[in-house]
Amino acid sequence: MQIVREAYKNEIVDGGKRLLHQGLTVGTWGNLSLKDPETGLVYIKPSGMPYDDIVADDVVVMDENGRIVEGKRKPSIEFRLHLAIYAHRPDVLAVLHTHAIYSSVFGTLHEEIPAISEDFAEIIGQRVSCSHYELPGTEALAESVIAALGDEKALLLPNHGAVCVGSSFEEALKVCAVLEKTAHIYLLARAIGKPEVLKPEDVDVMKNFMKTSYGQDK
Repeated sequence: MQIVREAYKNEIVDGGKRLLHQGLTVGTWGNLSLKDPETGLVYIKPSGMPYDDIVADDVVVMDENGRIVEGKRKPSIEFRLHLAIYAHRPDVLAVLHTHAIYSSVFGTLHEEIPAISEDFAEIIGQRVSCSHYELPGTEALAESVIAALGDEKALLLPNHGAVCVGSSFEEALKVCAVLEKTAHIYLLARAIGKPEVLKPEDVDVMKNFMKTSYGQDK
């Protein structure tokens, strides 16, 4: 029998509220999941439920093949997308799918967001690309995301939203916040003039600094 951990359920509940109240999604849209590296179980938001109403018992627990191990609710319709990312990215233990305003603007334009700020360079890298459009909840969407995401931390879903990943919920949330902030800046800068994109070699230096030197524990 696989061990289901209440701590992961609680983190989904709290994490969903943080997405909502930080303006990274609206209503019941968007979703989030966490993977337990010890058991391989995936904890995911239930489908169509308001974030403020979700409690731990509503969280759906699935195995890596999509079989429901525990939970009385239907999982998010994007469970295929989450499972596909975990299958292809062993470094990822958290997937957040947002419907934030400013990053969604560039998704509707089918445009990437380049590195125009230092925090974007440090946390995300050279750019956030845009995948091909596929209908929500489909296997085709999951395949499109895998192909476009590669080994990056974020991806725009055209006419839909964004996907951000990390080794923890906190890391993935930071990616979401930096992506949305940068999209806002990029939009305003383009309204005034032509934004200057950071040089690729400078982005590489800053990203490596963040990984190896920034903070108290490195």
